[in-house]
Amino acid sequence: MFRGFATISFYADDLAAARDWYAELLGQEAYFQFPPAPAPPAYFEFRIGDDEDELGFIDRKYAPPGASNTPGGAVMHWHVDDLPATLEKLLAMGAKEYTPITTHGDSTFTTASVIDPFGNVLGIMHNPHYVEILEARQSSTRP
Repeated sequence: MFRGFATISFYADDLAAARDWYAELLGQEAYFQFPPAPAPPAYFEFRIGDDEDELGFIDRKYAPPGASNTPGGAVMHWHVDDLPATLEKLLAMGAKEYTPITTHGDSTFTTASVIDPFGNVLGIMHNPHYVEILEARQSSTRP
């Protein structure tokens, strides 16, 4: 059975540039790189968010045929506390709007997505249910 999100993998032609761009966006360095520095990376990962989810990047030369040549397909949305500010930061860093800020359903959650400078779709979302679940989980672990 599915146990939870493990890793999402993005592709890039210039992994060093992608690593540096995402390090700036996320405010942290990648925690893993293969091969180890000073060799140019073929793969690297960040652990981010409340569950330390893995965001991995693979040299595009290792991508399956046709993978990630154009933006589209599934979009993984990351919860953010301030959607407009996060979108603004992404655009200021050179990402291009893919979908604008969109309110869904009963206006309880909003999404947007961008194409990063490496051709990957990065979704962002503000979802109050995410916060509720996180708070409930944290309160159940307190003594």
